[in-house]
Amino acid sequence: MMSKSYTNLLDLASGNFPIMGRERRRLPRVMTVAGVISELDDDQANSVSSDVPSSIMQDRIIIVANQLPVKAKRRPDNKGWSFSWDEDSLLLQLKDGLPEEMEVLYVGSLNVEVDSNEQDDVSQLLLDRFKCVPAFLPHDILSKFYHGFCKQHLWPLFHYMLPFSANHGGRFDRSLWEAYVAANKIFSQRVIEVINPEDDYVWIHDYHLMVLPTFLRRRFNRLRMGFFLHSPFPSSEIYRTLPVREEILKALLNSDLIGFHTFDYARHFLSCCSRMLGLEYQSKRGYIGLDYFGRTVGIKIMPVGIHMGQIESVLRLADKEWRVEELKQQFEGKTVLLGVDDMDIFKGVNLKLLAMEQMLKQHPKWQGRAVLIQIANPARGRGRDLEETQAEIQTSIKRINEKFGEPGYEPIVFIDRPVSLSERVAYYTIAECVVVTAVRDGMNLIPYEYIVCRQGNSVSDSNSEFSGPKKSMLIVSEFIGCSPSLSGAIRVNPWNIESTAEAMNEAISMVEPEKQLRHEKHYRYVSTHDVAYWSRSVFQDMERTCKDHFRRRCWGIGLGFGFRVIALDPNFRKLSIDAIQSAYLRSKRRAILLDYDGTVMPQTSINKSPSQEVISLINTLCGDVKNTVFVVSGRGRDSLSKWFSPCKKLGIAAEHGYFVRWSADKDWEICGQSNDFGWIQIAEPVMKLYTEATDGSSIETKESALVWHHRDADPGFGSSQAKELLDHLESVLANEPVAAKSGQYIVEVKPQGVSKGVVAEKIFTSMHETGKQADFVLCVGDDRSDEDMFEIIGNATTNGVLSSNTCVFACTVGQKPSKAKYYLDDPSDVITMLDALAEASDSPPSSDGEPASP
Repeated sequence: MMSKSYTNLLDLASGNFPIMGRERRRLPRVMTVAGVISELDDDQANSVSSDVPSSIMQDRIIIVANQLPVKAKRRPDNKGWSFSWDEDSLLLQLKDGLPEEMEVLYVGSLNVEVDSNEQDDVSQLLLDRFKCVPAFLPHDILSKFYHGFCKQHLWPLFHYMLPFSANHGGRFDRSLWEAYVAANKIFSQRVIEVINPEDDYVWIHDYHLMVLPTFLRRRFNRLRMGFFLHSPFPSSEIYRTLPVREEILKALLNSDLIGFHTFDYARHFLSCCSRMLGLEYQSKRGYIGLDYFGRTVGIKIMPVGIHMGQIESVLRLADKEWRVEELKQQFEGKTVLLGVDDMDIFKGVNLKLLAMEQMLKQHPKWQGRAVLIQIANPARGRGRDLEETQAEIQTSIKRINEKFGEPGYEPIVFIDRPVSLSERVAYYTIAECVVVTAVRDGMNLIPYEYIVCRQGNSVSDSNSEFSGPKKSMLIVSEFIGCSPSLSGAIRVNPWNIESTAEAMNEAISMVEPEKQLRHEKHYRYVSTHDVAYWSRSVFQDMERTCKDHFRRRCWGIGLGFGFRVIALDPNFRKLSIDAIQSAYLRSKRRAILLDYDGTVMPQTSINKSPSQEVISLINTLCGDVKNTVFVVSGRGRDSLSKWFSPCKKLGIAAEHGYFVRWSADKDWEICGQSNDFGWIQIAEPVMKLYTEATDGSSIETKESALVWHHRDADPGFGSSQAKELLDHLESVLANEPVAAKSGQYIVEVKPQGVSKGVVAEKIFTSMHETGKQADFVLCVGDDRSDEDMFEIIGNATTNGVLSSNTCVFACTVGQKPSKAKYYLDDPSDVITMLDALAEASDSPPSSDGEPASP
């Protein structure tokens, strides 16, 4: 039964979208590759891609965000609209870091409502003059999408606020999720109308559009696409409460690069991928990546910066503003602390006010001298929580000013209106310290602005305010994205009112040389890590992650948000049953080597004994006189011989080949180099220590090996403990004739010289020496230990044990980097393939007979 979380998604994905209103005329698309426009415009069409990238047009980037970087307002005569760039928009500023010759196109919505009969003209005007493509959302979708799902569900949850009751955060509403999906669908249609799939990059921004990558990847398998999250990403314990958690994760993983401001946010995302999807990340040469069905999804950690040029241009005008002089006069003789925050429930404004109150109590010397100016930008959201926060702030301001105020002095100055950058610069000029006490914030660039403004510029250095040594002081919450990069700031836990109050006192009491040193350190970082540096770094990583797109073979599978793209090396392909069956029929002597767990038996199966179907198939294959069939497993010989007792002709290699038996009527051979097991007395106590410390782990004692399992332990802790255990064992067993290795949820210690590769070589050599050299080899396995077999096959051909004409089918289970040239998706595919070979066998199943090999 399909999950309710896919409600209406298949309709949306197929273009059946009755709530979108009338169909608008599409924007013209400029094609740079051969194709039919109607084919691209059809939502039912297959993915548009090519094996060779187009060289006709230079690279272009399409930046997609909830809002376009333009301001819109009605003309005075109410006839039409006037548009201008929004110079404060990050989307506009990031162009400075992109290649100079790169064309930039924007897709997003407008912050005004445009009548349906004006939308075509507005679209054409914005495309021609601003290279912007507007996405017009119907009013009912817009309300549910932005004020509903984004602001009532995602925004609170990503800031660690759980919906404990209907009045606190609000319960999950599936209709809001459907509107979110519908809105993302509309954005995808606007991108599709203008995209050149083989020339363009797509860069998607923020939590409003987290499922957009799936819509675009569904249409263009090789599209080069990045996503950057500008809000926090919560810990897995918080994120896992979201009913559509897996849908959003899988949608994000359809990007090629996923960016975060801090390592904490990236770590939380990776933890969610591990716990919910079973994906483990790898770090290679400083880059973090997730292997997702053959595609490497890059993880980028880079905090955004400010636009230096914009602030410096404002600084050149700041001293001419009457506001600067007015503020100097108004607060003459006062020590000013400054707060600049959006009005929302996570900015901790009231905590800041309480800390100011506490400082005035604890340090009476600041009464009448210290002033906190709090600028509150207009709220973007709405709701009861916000109203309660605003009321709480007003109550605190009134109480503090009544308690500590006096004629001509108010300790709290509250500015509840929009403040332009030029006016903010005036406040930065007079502020001794900026205080940021947000309880959770994605980045927060106010401290960066303050630092640059306090530095001044060459034009205004002659001015008295900026002359002399530069200084600034910062108090920042440890829960905001910019905190890690501001090592000279005083970091506080905003919930601890007393410590924040002491930080305020420390900041404004600090000696001047210390303030100067801290300022210099901050300015060096902020001035070199600006918005251009950030966008350049992110884009370069996007290029690096996507460089192999057109070399790989790609195709899409899955329904709804289960859709993903399979990407494979051209030389790594799925095993064709027809091809192997044909080679099987032509061959005279065959060697068939099968792993057990994860190959013919699913890893997740509780009952590990083989099914009757598997027994029957193996018996059929063993009954063919041309076949030598072996099960090569890490399991013990007692289990394997018991499970496969009906298969009299089957060869078994147990414990990775330490014990080998050619058939049921033959004796077990020991293939290890040493019979000394004194090392067990050293290794077992170490494993027991880790077992006691790791809930869900266990020790498996084999005749020749010890195995520590952590499949049932916490994924993160189990993996960490496994790495530590491996290091510990390698250290204490350094002088013993054994090897310690890690595998899928295991750490194993076994005698040296024992591997599945050695077994494979022994089987091929024995067949060659008895004049029965194999002309057909099938080798199937699913984990690292099986890679030894795949490697040996290549060597056997080189040294003559196998003929150069031998048909070799080295096959791994699951799509992953492997020395095998073929893959099958899962054990059920393996069974299907074996069934096809069994049907092609010459002989019927037999319960006895001659051994398959000497």
